[in-house]
Amino acid sequence: MVGLVENTDATPVALGFSVSDQKVQLTLDPVSRRVRGHTVITIVPDTVDLKTIRLDCRQCKLENPKINDRLVNSWSYNDPYKRTKLCWRAGVHQYHMLEEKLEDQFKAVPDKELVINLPKSFKIQELDPFSVEPQTTLLTKYSDGIRKENGDITAIDLIQNTRIVVEQVARFTPIKFTVDFTVDEIRDGLQFVGWEDGDMQYPHVYTRNSIRGASCLFPCLDAIDSRCTWDISIKIPRTIGDALKALPLSIPPNKINGNHFPTAQDGLPHFSSEDQSLDLVVVCSGEMTDEIVDPLNPSMKTASFQCSTPVAPQHIGFAVGPFEYTNLVDFRELDEDEKLGQNAVPVHGFCLPRRVRELKNTCLPIAKAIDFFTLTYGSYPFSNYKICFVDDMVPDCVDTAAFSLCSSRMLFPEDIIESLDKVTRQLVHALASQWVGVNIIPKEPTDTWAVIGIAYFITDIFMKKLAGSNEYRYQQKRAADRIVESDIARPSIYSTGPLIHLDPSQLEFIALKAPVVLFILDRRLAKASGSSGLSRIISRVFLNAKVGDLANGAITTAYFMKTCEKLGHAKLETFFNQWVFGAGCPRFRVTQKFNKKKLMVEMSIMQYQNETSSEQELKKEEFMRDVKEEKHDVYAGNMQPVFTGPMTIRIHEADGTPYEHIVEIKEAFTKFEIQYNTKYKRLKRSRRQKERTAAGVALDFSADNQDDVLLYCLGDVLQSEEEIRDWKLVEWTKEDEDRMSQESYEWIRMDADFEWICRMSITMPGYMYLSQLQQDRDVVAQLESVQYMALQREHPLVSTILIRTLMDRRYFHGVRTAAAASLTKQAKDEIGWLGLYHLERAFREFFCFSDSPMTRSNDFSDRASYYIQTAIPKAIAKVRDNAGRAPFRVRKFLFETLRYNDNSGNEVSVTLKAREDFFDLVYCQFSDCYYIATLMSCLAEAVASNSTSTDEGYGNNEDEGDDLPFHKACLEEVDRYRRLDQWIPSYHNILSITALECQSRFVNAGVTPIKLADLLQYTRDQCFDDLRIGAFGSLMELGMIRNDDVLRWFLFILGTDSSPYIREHMLRIFGRTLGSLAIGEGSLTATASVPHQDSLIIEQESSTEARQADLARRQDVHGAMAALKEELQGNVVLKQALWEAVESSTLNLREISELLEICQILYTPETSMLVVLKYPRYMHITRQVKGVNEKGDPSRMLILARSGPRLHLRLPRWIPKKHSQPSLPSPALKRKDSLAHAQPMRKLLKPPKKPQLQISAPAPPPTPPPAPAPFLPPSRLANANRNGGTQAAGIAMSPTPQTPREDGRPRLTLKLNLKGAGAKFKKEGSGTPK
Repeated sequence: MVGLVENTDATPVALGFSVSDQKVQLTLDPVSRRVRGHTVITIVPDTVDLKTIRLDCRQCKLENPKINDRLVNSWSYNDPYKRTKLCWRAGVHQYHMLEEKLEDQFKAVPDKELVINLPKSFKIQELDPFSVEPQTTLLTKYSDGIRKENGDITAIDLIQNTRIVVEQVARFTPIKFTVDFTVDEIRDGLQFVGWEDGDMQYPHVYTRNSIRGASCLFPCLDAIDSRCTWDISIKIPRTIGDALKALPLSIPPNKINGNHFPTAQDGLPHFSSEDQSLDLVVVCSGEMTDEIVDPLNPSMKTASFQCSTPVAPQHIGFAVGPFEYTNLVDFRELDEDEKLGQNAVPVHGFCLPRRVRELKNTCLPIAKAIDFFTLTYGSYPFSNYKICFVDDMVPDCVDTAAFSLCSSRMLFPEDIIESLDKVTRQLVHALASQWVGVNIIPKEPTDTWAVIGIAYFITDIFMKKLAGSNEYRYQQKRAADRIVESDIARPSIYSTGPLIHLDPSQLEFIALKAPVVLFILDRRLAKASGSSGLSRIISRVFLNAKVGDLANGAITTAYFMKTCEKLGHAKLETFFNQWVFGAGCPRFRVTQKFNKKKLMVEMSIMQYQNETSSEQELKKEEFMRDVKEEKHDVYAGNMQPVFTGPMTIRIHEADGTPYEHIVEIKEAFTKFEIQYNTKYKRLKRSRRQKERTAAGVALDFSADNQDDVLLYCLGDVLQSEEEIRDWKLVEWTKEDEDRMSQESYEWIRMDADFEWICRMSITMPGYMYLSQLQQDRDVVAQLESVQYMALQREHPLVSTILIRTLMDRRYFHGVRTAAAASLTKQAKDEIGWLGLYHLERAFREFFCFSDSPMTRSNDFSDRASYYIQTAIPKAIAKVRDNAGRAPFRVRKFLFETLRYNDNSGNEVSVTLKAREDFFDLVYCQFSDCYYIATLMSCLAEAVASNSTSTDEGYGNNEDEGDDLPFHKACLEEVDRYRRLDQWIPSYHNILSITALECQSRFVNAGVTPIKLADLLQYTRDQCFDDLRIGAFGSLMELGMIRNDDVLRWFLFILGTDSSPYIREHMLRIFGRTLGSLAIGEGSLTATASVPHQDSLIIEQESSTEARQADLARRQDVHGAMAALKEELQGNVVLKQALWEAVESSTLNLREISELLEICQILYTPETSMLVVLKYPRYMHITRQVKGVNEKGDPSRMLILARSGPRLHLRLPRWIPKKHSQPSLPSPALKRKDSLAHAQPMRKLLKPPKKPQLQISAPAPPPTPPPAPAPFLPPSRLANANRNGGTQAAGIAMSPTPQTPREDGRPRLTLKLNLKGAGAKFKKEGSGTPK
């Protein structure tokens, strides 16, 4: 299939066995970040010839491996984390050598690290699969597990267990493999938060559940299709205070909740007494069986869990921390509780201290969602459901068996309304993943789309019940439009499954397209068979998985298509070939004409595909994905020549009656005729104008005219003469009225049932789109009409239609916000800035005092009104004059709206309902932080369009007040909210993050100079994570990659920060920065200073080669990579800092792989090894001193000077007093030049010879020497013999045995044992030499 990674190693090798059960015992030491454990794996052989057992295991130290309680002598363990560094001084040009060492881990199916060879004497015996004993044992085991979870066993459970027994009954004797392990350096699989000095978060631990993350904690068969039952026990300290007792004395004090206490006398850091008394709670997958305190050590406790439903190791997770508990079942309605009965699922919520109120507000719909899924799609696959919120998580949610780990970033209080829709959908999807994603898994990577699509489809069905049909169809329409824009030159969703490990955008694309594909499939099935559509099919799939029809709970695309065909009574091979196995989306051009003679509507539909996909310009956000796809030979999916299928056409004829016609699209060009049904003439436009005017003044109509009035149910505001004159509205001309009176139908709606993901262009007059906007009740139809209006040229009539849509509160808020955004194009000087006037007038009408531009106090109790209040400033901020600048009235409006914003009266009462009674009535004030952030962004966008920052630049302005003080006041207002956020922090520091984005926009536009200090202060560890990420993003956006200090700091944080969330976003920022440089946005030519507006600019035509190179880097991946390599190849700081990040002991294998990908883009590989040898230091005698040795014999001391510590050589007394020492030869190479003269690798690997220093002394004189002087100790000699700063140190040595010279005098040879750099001598005062 086109689009797959062409990797022959992607096919997994048969292991010859499976795992039926695993027991794991873990002991956590959170302070020292260590894990000790023991595991027992029950292995079921598939053949009697099994000789080797291969398991996954990383970063563990293994001890006492046993097979059936017998020690294993032949086993090997190859930890990949021991190979993450090269054993010599390497650099970025040797990245390929590190890739070769880790090649087995970067494959699609990595090699197993732990290999156990079975003893030759070990025999595997074959069992009778139909014997009673093994089946009874397994059936009893599964039935007991379900009884423990549910309290009873149903008929379906019995059928399920029977099928599991038949499938998993052992044909051969099971093997029990046991091993002890410890994890001392944890780099993946487990995250410790709050246990380091300066970390202000509550201390807790949780599993990361990344790909193959389970094998980083304990040995297992870490594959999604290796599912077994689990018994897990976790031993932890009972409280935080008990955990701190194991702290070493050198650990500095910690900080919790801002409380910082000095170290006590016992050396242990002090938390507050409140924090020390917090109990540590274990939340784990499965059901808790018991929790006991260690009788030998009361400060420790053990929590045990059991998961009787077979799941993969990556679906086992746990969290340990001082969590507070909330029973979310309290928010379940009483009637739902009675309706569910015994099928009611317990729902438990856990969060860090002091966030219970946010937990209740965030998880309010979870109980309702789990009841809806249980009644609609079948029983819950586990015994209970737990949700726990922790810090520093990379994804927002991680799905494990009966347990969802979620990020604390998702929690929001009652006064925040912006996060409501997004977070609710994420939490409901995490719950839906328990049915499909954990209980049901994809059989192959290409089947991933089905699992993701079904989970999001049932999530959206619940959101439809929760938020309404209009919101549901509106979101589906927006998703379909995004698919049309993004599904260009990409693989199909079927082929994207194996690519999700390449880049996060691959998974995001599947999550976007797959549920919409199932949505249009549901629409077609519901129309074809008249059934309930896809919901019934999904329910049957869940039931088949429960009773065991799905082998190992794995679903395939073929099985899903077969089930849809069987229950939907339709052939779907063509549909799946186009939307699942194929890529791209169709585009239609529709023409229509009414034939009065035949009373037929003649229509033609021409289908075309995206023919200019190869000329799409590269985007910096997608640069890394394009590079990875190019490296792994990922190609775009086959473009469908023709998309076929039924299309519903709805013609609203003259009497207002809609007639539906279904047309089968089979070819690229389809021409057909549709019968016209209305026998009456269309009503005259003048008649309708009178009715519309009467409706505007609320007059009553007779029964004969009731049907006509209903035609104008929407958009009939601002109809009076005074309102038309006051709002500067215009009506249709006489010619338009006459032309409309000749039309035989109101409008034609293509794809009325939303069965296509496409872009539709219909050649209808504008008044037909107006009729569709005003009379069609479907939100999608209204939105399509507004989108058509947005594409028209500026005209007073278009502005009138849009402002009436905006002002009519009966429209859905999404249609009104789209109308507000479309009015931006109508704000042009050619029509007197009519669109801008309408936007300002609408804002004053809704949110200001009567006849005054002063805004009223905010009132966010109506969410639809809040969306309009944020949409209008966004639209005004995009208004530009012919020179591309925001007019002064735009900047003034945004400035005054921001300055005079009032949130004092924005209060609301919130009542949290319990099962039997009500909680206390809570009064809260809605936070306006997101609204202020929107106004700040709008003001920055408008101010940045006018880069003038001097008095001269404002001298020619005609607008009064548009001067430099006003300009500075705008900048000061943005900075004021940044400073305010430091004293009164907003939700997630949204104001500071927005202020940094505004400052970046000002700097890029040349409005203000860059101030590094303002940005760097937010990159510290004490700041909120999103704020740090925003600060680093602003730095890179401003081109600070060329600042060596900032670049070094950026890569240091990327490689050493303890938060994986920070590291992940730093990688993304780095990728966007490289993409910006690659396509020329951040190049040296692009970042040149902007000339003054009045200065003379001389444009010179560039050469053809330069234009071609610039075009290549913007449209071709290879050209962009070549330009990027040329621009950064000379940056020495980047080379050093990037390689230091690669070799960091903090990063996991995936992060190392990402950095190695960047090295491959930037640098050319060089197969070389740089070896540094330190040469010996040559010495010369500077002074001779008389003295005595330890025995009292006379001796002399030679002071040898060198560029290091002094050497004291004690020589025998026969050395003459005034004998000169022969000079030593100078070294061939100086020390500082040793790197430049490094020898080839094969020569340097030879063992070096030990250099010898020979000092030959003449024969002693015949007369004895005079009485020796008192011997000075080495310390005094060192102080007394400093000569011109030359350092020296002494060590007393005994001479080696003497050999006679040719003249008969003895030879003295001193052998200095050198350790590469110099002699192995102790420094002065160190005692006896080595």
